[in-house]
Amino acid sequence: MGKALVHHIMKGKNGKPKQLIVFSRDEDKQYNMELEWKNLKVTTDDVFYHPDEVLDFQIGDVRDYESVVRAVKKADIIIHAAALKQVPMGEYFPFESIKTNILGTQNIIRAILETSNNVLTVLAISTDKACKPVNTYGMCKAIQERLVVEANRLCPKTRFICVRYGNVAASRGSIIPLFQEQIKKGGPLTITTKDMTRFILTLEKAIETIIVALRSADAGDIYVPDLPAVRITDLAKAMIGKRDIEIKIIGIRPGEKIHEILISEEEIPRTIKKGDYYVVCPVLPSLRKTETKEPVLAGELSSADYCMSPSELERFIKDGGF
Repeated sequence: MGKALVHHIMKGKNGKPKQLIVFSRDEDKQYNMELEWKNLKVTTDDVFYHPDEVLDFQIGDVRDYESVVRAVKKADIIIHAAALKQVPMGEYFPFESIKTNILGTQNIIRAILETSNNVLTVLAISTDKACKPVNTYGMCKAIQERLVVEANRLCPKTRFICVRYGNVAASRGSIIPLFQEQIKKGGPLTITTKDMTRFILTLEKAIETIIVALRSADAGDIYVPDLPAVRITDLAKAMIGKRDIEIKIIGIRPGEKIHEILISEEEIPRTIKKGDYYVVCPVLPSLRKTETKEPVLAGELSSADYCMSPSELERFIKDGGF
């Protein structure tokens, strides 16, 4: 998703950035990404700024406070997408998840609080797993959301906001790339349980959510797109099509839920609707700029209640090129 976000920003639809810093710890991915941009040819459809004028690549780790400080000094807007997000792995190595998903977020907040900088906005990317969490990843992201809300009190000159959504269809580690790889090998497609459902969105919708929140969110807001969900068994069948490929039930892995929740019943009293998005207002009353009058939801947003029909799912797969 980070690569897709850089691509979107470099198209210039939201204005030309003075500089776009790609901050990560993976030097190999950074090097390959830099080569891709240097070799990119301008087309009539995608007019990019010259990469050397705008793009800057920095090696660093959100876990390392000193490297975060160096990156923060140059930033006006920070999009915090760093995460350890593989759910079962987080159950085996919970403190590694804490170091990236909680302490990494705190390093950004601390760097803004304790050093000279001009950061106007920090947007943190959360997940539906943060809502009524049962796994380490979700628990860490739930705390990340609380840290982001509280940071608005600590650093009043900087706006801290979140976006929260489900599975990004083409992102690293998500279900569709896994199924694609299993189909290439002739199967089987592995499913944890036949009843499992997940909220799903395209890369384009994920990026649109980030841009909308950057433009519109008040301090402490969590922007949540109104998303469809899929029954994983239906997704597997739709991707298999007419191929003779087996579907194998392997059982629920450590930390997994059967259904996910985007907005909990506890959050409904402080949730409003803005256009196509739900906005969960801050848990701290002193930060809320909008008070809810009538609930915009009759019940929590559960993936069990919003599953796409087979025809809708086929269209989703076709439109997404999956």
